[in-house]
Amino acid sequence: MEALLPVLQRHPGLSVLVWALMFRVAHRLLQNLPVPKAVAVDDFRSWKWRNLSVSMVHSLLTGTWAVTCVIISPELATNIHSFYTAPAYMLICISSGYFVQDAGDIILTGHARGSWEFLIHHVLVLWCFLYSLYSHLYVAGAVVALFVEVNSVTLHLRLMLKLASQQSSPLYQINKFLNLFTYIVFRLSAQFYLTYYIVQNYSWMDKGGYFLVTMTLMNTMILIYFYRLLRADFFPRSRALMEQNGTHNNVKKFLSE
Repeated sequence: MEALLPVLQRHPGLSVLVWALMFRVAHRLLQNLPVPKAVAVDDFRSWKWRNLSVSMVHSLLTGTWAVTCVIISPELATNIHSFYTAPAYMLICISSGYFVQDAGDIILTGHARGSWEFLIHHVLVLWCFLYSLYSHLYVAGAVVALFVEVNSVTLHLRLMLKLASQQSSPLYQINKFLNLFTYIVFRLSAQFYLTYYIVQNYSWMDKGGYFLVTMTLMNTMILIYFYRLLRADFFPRSRALMEQNGTHNNVKKFLSE
């Protein structure tokens, strides 16, 4: 991997596009897998299932990779500004490729209007990751930010179970507690640690304002989603309303919670 680093650094944009293509290939291959009946009968659910399947692959890969990088090289968690390793840099290339592919999938399949929150998230992530790849700064910060992908595994599983109408299954009940735990430990903690680092070192950081604004927007989004998650899984509304949300006409609203 060390031998690949100079190549990746000379052509970061091309590297990202290559990984975007690889995730597109994964998207195509995953379409050959069987899907639950509740998913197959609805066009939106079918698209969302395929989209989440690729997202799950990305989360399993990058979440594990990010945590492993920090365990092997602890300085990634403390010297966020300038320290990085070859595996860390490659991780950001791979993850950037996924976000490019996913944004393209959302836009080109005509789901941009209903998935605007995801597009905003992807833009915020990409402008930070691409800055890191081209400047070779804050690569470690991007690695720490990818700790959130550990939580994304349980988030994606939650949505896939909802798509399959399995909210009453034991797996969903177990996952909702795992999801809460990983949301706090890996998503909220990682985001707030990075925000604290930026605020504490703002006076000397390159593009400090750029990253502080981005983190503020991201923090707002994850807190809103956390509230919606708690409301839906731990403080549900009436059964009648939940059933209404599960109808075909309200499936997008149903899955956003």
